[in-house]
Amino acid sequence: MARQSISFTKPNDEWLKEQVDNQEYSSKSELVNDLIRQARSQQVQIDWINSKLDNAEKSGFTSDSKSEILKQSKATLNG
Repeated sequence: MARQSISFTKPNDEWLKEQVDNQEYSSKSELVNDLIRQARSQQVQIDWINSKLDNAEKSGFTSDSKSEILKQSKATLNG
């Protein structure tokens, strides 16, 4: 596993400490890795939405704007 040295702002460091103190995570490293996994998963969803938007725009299948399609897609993903 690669080791990195990173700095946090005071509020972010305090939040990280709280999560570890509350035993949500066993270490800051575990928490940061989990946050990165979540961000990567969200990026997959964002890429999927952008692909759908591009395909819809190119196909002429809809007269909705990109922002309207994005709003509809977010509503679908969020239930």
